[in-house]
Amino acid sequence: MNDIAEDTADHAAILYVDDAEVARRYFERTFGEDYAILPAADAHAAIALLRGMSNRIGIVIADEDMPGRSGVDLLRQVAEEFPHVVRILATERADSESMRDAANSGGGFCILEKPLDSATAANALRTATGQLQLRNARQQRLQAIDEAIAFLTHELNTPLAAILNFARGMQRRLTDVSVSPQQQAEIWKASVAVDDNARYCLALVSSFAEAVKAVRTPPDQRTENTAHQVVVSMLDTYPLTHAQRCMIRVELEEDFPVTALPNCVSLALSALLGYALCALKDSPTPSICFTVAAGDHPHICIADNGPGIPPDVLDRLMIDPVATRADDGKANQALVFCKRIMEVFGGEMTICSAQGIGTTITLYFPPAKASRATPP
Repeated sequence: MNDIAEDTADHAAILYVDDAEVARRYFERTFGEDYAILPAADAHAAIALLRGMSNRIGIVIADEDMPGRSGVDLLRQVAEEFPHVVRILATERADSESMRDAANSGGGFCILEKPLDSATAANALRTATGQLQLRNARQQRLQAIDEAIAFLTHELNTPLAAILNFARGMQRRLTDVSVSPQQQAEIWKASVAVDDNARYCLALVSSFAEAVKAVRTPPDQRTENTAHQVVVSMLDTYPLTHAQRCMIRVELEEDFPVTALPNCVSLALSALLGYALCALKDSPTPSICFTVAAGDHPHICIADNGPGIPPDVLDRLMIDPVATRADDGKANQALVFCKRIMEVFGGEMTICSAQGIGTTITLYFPPAKASRATPP
């Protein structure tokens, strides 16, 4: 039997349930080279395997006539406990009215006639694998939305609360007719903070709206975007001041396609850009550079020449919610969100920082013909 750990990205493991040992051996011998097969002799053993490795099992094929619980009964339990699994019933009564009724009564499985014809069964497995891939893609999109909503809730609450406090402070000072030069400077500083926070909120809302629109677009209707296009489009829509846009440059070494919801990637880049702009607010010569490179490990880098992150904070950055800047207590929620977004798409994010030199954040993407990225 194939080792489950060596299962390919294209085919999840198949759980084949049949009380006849000869049938289990035939199925393994016929399809074992193309799929990872897990055999089970009855419904009890099948459920035990599913509960132990449900994240690896994508398809369950169950014989209808088994001692104890029938295949239909088993597949109905699978539907309730493991809704991500594609279900197939193998039966000698495929054309019977009772089987058709069972398949249409909420069981959610398709029927494969016994004795199994290898060509027919192979077609059924290809169809089931395609269905499984569509389910996985849909689940990834939903997970990305959940991550984005949680991130936006956190990120928008903080600047919006700051905007409210600054606005109230300016109102109190403006009602005082004897405003001193120092108070005028404080009002000016508060107005700049209001503008910065409002721009950040606008950028996040705009990027999130585009990300949700992309998620709701069927895969066959989406246009392919390259990494360079994603970066340039994000910079075009981000509400930058003229001075901020002048400090940003984009370097293209080698472009590559972004196949995993580019608008969610744009949202992550928007968050990282906002993070870099905050880090550079007191820098006399601020600079931000986006670099796009392909090769064996396609990636987008965003590097700034800010104050850098202290080593003790950097060590905990992706583990604990820590403050990365002491002056305003800005936490690392944006970085955690971006890291999770990349993991959802099978990529990875790394952070390198040196105090007094700057910080570089790199988003690694899966290679075009692979399902997982392995950054160097």
